[in-house]
Order: sequence, then C-alpha cells, then structure tokens
Amino acid sequence: MACNNAWANHRLLTACMRLSPEAFAAPRTGFFPSIVATLNHVLTVDWYYVDALERWQRHREANRDTASFFTPEVPFGDSRALHAAQRACDDRLVALCDALDDVRLLESVPVMRRAGLEPERADRLLAHLFQHQIHHRGQAHAMLAGTDIAPPQLDEFWCANEAHLRAAELAEIGLSEEKVWR
Repeated sequence: MACNNAWANHRLLTACMRLSPEAFAAPRTGFFPSIVATLNHVLTVDWYYVDALERWQRHREANRDTASFFTPEVPFGDSRALHAAQRACDDRLVALCDALDDVRLLESVPVMRRAGLEPERADRLLAHLFQHQIHHRGQAHAMLAGTDIAPPQLDEFWCANEAHLRAAELAEIGLSEEKVWR
C-alpha cells in the first residue's frame, strides 16, 4: 500500500504539474476549495502520521507539537514544490513500512490528538492513512477533470498484466515490480 500510495501521488502530481499556477489554485467544488488545497492537505496529514509512526518505530517520544504540521495550511502553492515534498514523505513512508513485520503491526502507536496522547494499533493507523490518501486523491482527481488536463488512471497498480502501464513511473520514484512484490 505504501508503494501504491507513492506511485498514485507521483502520477497525480505529475499531471497537476501540467496545470498553470492559476488552474492549480482555482476555486473548485470539493471538500477543500481547490486542487492545491486538497493536495496540500494530503501532504500535511501524511507529515503528521508519518512522524508519529517514525517516532514509535525509533522508540522516541511522541511529538506534542502537532500544529506545526498544519501551519501553514497550504505550505506549497507551487505544484513542483508540492510534488517534491510529497515524494520525500512517500519515500519515508515506504521505508517505514519496509521495516515493519507482523508483530510490530499489532503494536500501539502513540498519536497526539486534541484530547491528548492516544494509542492506535499500527495496522489500523496505516489503514486509515492509506484510506485518507485515496479519499482526497479521488477528490483532486475529480477536480482535475474540470481542467484541460486529463486526470491520470490511478487504479491499475495491483494487476500483474498492467505492470507495463506503471513501470516507467515506478522507476522515476525508485521503485520496481521486484521491490513492490518481492
């Protein structure tokens, strides 16, 4: 799922880099008011959860300054800078997941919430993170359909007969079929 996440973000943000800055920031219908706001939200939530997971994985104290992940709300107005930041976060998430095993997935991760530090099982936290990504990427994908850039196909990652459709893009982000499916 972490590799699929990285590939889908790369594919969607690569399409968004073809938009003019005005089209990227233009008001659109969605939970967030624009493509740029939606995709920045994906990134800031990723920062929040990846930080919590990395701290847990390294046996470090939970980050109590979670507001820093969401201020500013839109840290990247430029699609290229957003793509680079998302890629860096996706690389962290792939590395984090590569280091997990079945035992660690059942451990509790301390996550700072509004009510304080709350534990969440690692597998459930990751499932939430991936679903969050899929949810908001879908919204950005729909918004992109309202531009002159065709939204890219995002649902061909898993089938072996479609490996050729993603091989070049996986290579662009340092992945391969062998690494994903080892």
